[in-house]
Amino acid sequence: MALIKCPECSTEVSEAATKCPKCGVTLRELTRSFFGKFVKWTFIAFNVLMVFWMISGMGAATENIEGMSDAEQAGTAIGAGIGAFLIGTIWAIGDFILGMFVFFTRPSE
Repeated sequence: MALIKCPECSTEVSEAATKCPKCGVTLRELTRSFFGKFVKWTFIAFNVLMVFWMISGMGAATENIEGMSDAEQAGTAIGAGIGAFLIGTIWAIGDFILGMFVFFTRPSE
Protein backbone atom coordinates (compact mmCIF):
# COMPACT_ATOMS: atom_id res chain seq x y z
CA MET A 1 0.00 0.00 0.00
CA ALA A 2 1.06 3.53 -0.68
CA LEU A 3 1.94 5.97 2.04
CA ILE A 4 0.54 9.48 2.33
CA LYS A 5 1.50 12.38 4.56
CA CYS A 6 -0.78 13.46 7.37
CA PRO A 7 -1.96 17.05 6.70
CA GLU A 8 -1.48 17.98 10.39
CA CYS A 9 1.80 16.41 11.51
CA SER A 10 3.33 15.25 8.17
CA THR A 11 3.77 11.68 9.43
CA GLU A 12 3.71 9.03 6.71
CA VAL A 13 0.51 7.00 7.04
CA SER A 14 -1.06 4.20 4.99
CA GLU A 15 -3.58 5.45 2.45
CA ALA A 16 -6.10 2.97 3.89
CA ALA A 17 -5.95 4.56 7.36
CA THR A 18 -8.90 6.61 8.53
CA LYS A 19 -7.00 8.45 11.28
CA CYS A 20 -3.38 9.43 11.81
CA PRO A 21 -1.84 7.16 14.47
CA LYS A 22 0.34 10.01 15.76
CA CYS A 23 -1.97 13.02 16.02
CA GLY A 24 -5.40 11.40 15.54
CA VAL A 25 -6.63 13.72 12.79
CA THR A 26 -9.30 12.22 10.52
CA LEU A 27 -7.83 11.42 7.10
CA ARG A 28 -10.99 10.13 5.41
CA GLU A 29 -14.62 9.69 6.39
CA LEU A 30 -16.18 6.26 6.57
CA THR A 31 -19.18 5.71 4.29
CA ARG A 32 -21.92 3.12 4.18
CA SER A 33 -22.20 0.67 1.32
CA PHE A 34 -25.20 0.85 -1.04
CA PHE A 35 -26.95 -1.87 0.98
CA GLY A 36 -26.19 0.00 4.22
CA LYS A 37 -27.69 3.22 2.83
CA PHE A 38 -30.73 1.30 1.58
CA VAL A 39 -31.28 -0.25 5.02
CA LYS A 40 -30.86 3.11 6.77
CA TRP A 41 -33.41 4.83 4.51
CA THR A 42 -35.78 1.86 4.83
CA PHE A 43 -35.57 2.28 8.63
CA ILE A 44 -36.40 5.99 8.34
CA ALA A 45 -39.27 5.36 5.88
CA PHE A 46 -40.68 2.64 8.14
CA ASN A 47 -40.78 5.02 11.11
CA VAL A 48 -42.43 7.77 9.06
CA LEU A 49 -45.03 5.26 7.84
CA MET A 50 -45.75 4.06 11.37
CA VAL A 51 -46.22 7.65 12.63
CA PHE A 52 -48.64 8.26 9.74
CA TRP A 53 -50.56 5.06 10.50
CA MET A 54 -50.80 5.86 14.20
CA ILE A 55 -52.06 9.41 13.63
CA SER A 56 -54.46 8.53 10.80
CA GLY A 57 -55.71 5.42 12.60
CA MET A 58 -56.54 7.29 15.77
CA GLY A 59 -58.13 10.09 13.75
CA ALA A 60 -60.33 7.67 11.84
CA ALA A 61 -61.30 5.78 14.99
CA THR A 62 -62.57 8.89 16.75
CA GLU A 63 -64.36 10.38 13.72
CA ASN A 64 -68.02 11.32 14.48
CA ILE A 65 -67.76 10.02 18.04
CA GLU A 66 -70.06 12.77 19.37
CA GLY A 67 -73.08 11.37 17.52
CA MET A 68 -72.66 7.86 18.92
CA SER A 69 -74.42 6.25 21.84
CA ASP A 70 -72.50 5.41 25.01
CA ALA A 71 -72.14 1.76 23.96
CA GLU A 72 -70.83 2.75 20.55
CA GLN A 73 -68.36 5.18 22.11
CA ALA A 74 -67.12 2.45 24.45
CA GLY A 75 -66.70 0.04 21.53
CA THR A 76 -64.87 2.70 19.53
CA ALA A 77 -62.54 3.40 22.46
CA ILE A 78 -61.79 -0.31 22.94
CA GLY A 79 -61.24 -0.83 19.20
CA ALA A 80 -58.99 2.22 18.97
CA GLY A 81 -56.98 0.99 21.94
CA ILE A 82 -56.53 -2.46 20.41
CA GLY A 83 -55.58 -0.89 17.06
CA ALA A 84 -53.03 1.42 18.72
CA PHE A 85 -51.57 -1.54 20.60
CA LEU A 86 -51.22 -3.59 17.41
CA ILE A 87 -49.63 -0.71 15.49
CA GLY A 88 -47.27 -0.08 18.42
CA THR A 89 -46.32 -3.76 18.54
CA ILE A 90 -45.61 -3.89 14.80
CA TRP A 91 -43.65 -0.66 15.17
CA ALA A 92 -41.50 -2.01 18.01
CA ILE A 93 -40.77 -5.33 16.31
CA GLY A 94 -40.05 -3.64 12.96
CA ASP A 95 -37.77 -1.06 14.59
CA PHE A 96 -35.85 -3.78 16.40
CA ILE A 97 -35.31 -5.86 13.25
CA LEU A 98 -34.47 -2.91 10.99
CA GLY A 99 -32.39 -1.32 13.74
CA MET A 100 -30.23 -4.44 13.92
CA PHE A 101 -29.70 -4.28 10.15
CA VAL A 102 -28.76 -0.58 10.43
CA PHE A 103 -26.37 -1.41 13.26
CA PHE A 104 -24.66 -4.25 11.41
CA THR A 105 -24.34 -2.32 8.12
CA ARG A 106 -22.73 0.76 9.68
CA PRO A 107 -19.32 1.74 8.33
CA SER A 108 -16.36 0.33 10.21
CA GLU A 109 -12.64 0.79 10.03
